[in-house]
Amino acid sequence: MQWFGKGSGNIDDRRGMSGGAKLGGGVGIIIIVLGLLFGKDLTGVVSQLPVGEVTQTEGKTGDPTDAEGKFVDGVLESTNQVWEKQFETMGQQYEKPRMVLFSNMVQSACGNASSAVGPFYCPADHKVYIDLTFYQDLKDRFGAAGDFAQAYVIAHEVGHHVQNLLGISDKLQQARGRVSEKEYNRLSVKLELQADFFAGLWAHQAQNLKDFKLEEGDIEEALTAANAIGDDKLQKQAQGEVVPDAFTHGTSAQRMYWFKKGFDTGDIRQGDTFNSSSL
Repeated sequence: MQWFGKGSGNIDDRRGMSGGAKLGGGVGIIIIVLGLLFGKDLTGVVSQLPVGEVTQTEGKTGDPTDAEGKFVDGVLESTNQVWEKQFETMGQQYEKPRMVLFSNMVQSACGNASSAVGPFYCPADHKVYIDLTFYQDLKDRFGAAGDFAQAYVIAHEVGHHVQNLLGISDKLQQARGRVSEKEYNRLSVKLELQADFFAGLWAHQAQNLKDFKLEEGDIEEALTAANAIGDDKLQKQAQGEVVPDAFTHGTSAQRMYWFKKGFDTGDIRQGDTFNSSSL
């Protein structure tokens, strides 16, 4: 992919800052799509990661100057432009999320997290958090290389921001504790697949941006990443067997299907995974 425009101006760059923290009480983190890459089922689940004493503060605000920082900033800006138009068609105003770049450990309004959990979105502060060294793991451990695979990760997490703004995430959390673990996991799968759909919708709509250009092989890179992080494949790799009742993200086939559906249709009305008869 190519991005010729300006950055979002919504970057909080904390890389290289001290992130030492003690864990105390607090609200949970909603870990996004790729936390499972480290063999832990964290995505879409509110974990009780308590907040305590933290030395880290706000970092540099503005457009990053390094190549990696510029890239994710450009992806964020393209999602802003797409979702602003989508919300306008729904008669609503889109609130742009901020992106926090960090190293090793970070403080969020949802608690403290290390880079081991992967990229995540915190609904309490409307921020996307990512340690950019994660992309090397994505390439080396799961064979999901390429800039569009990286863009897919950001677009998926922004998809969770969209769900938060539309009140979809709240409905899932309201069900927590009122339904069985099996049923809650099923709802979590639907949430994650919808975020994949939203990532595909972004890719479709971004083609209309004057500053954005898809290149040959881009969509295949995103599908490779989606395939690599299906619950079935990750469970098989981690424990040698597949336990469907423990799925929280969806299978590789489902993740690819919903991203591709979002990309093919570009129509937010087609992304109601919660009422889909195929799930």
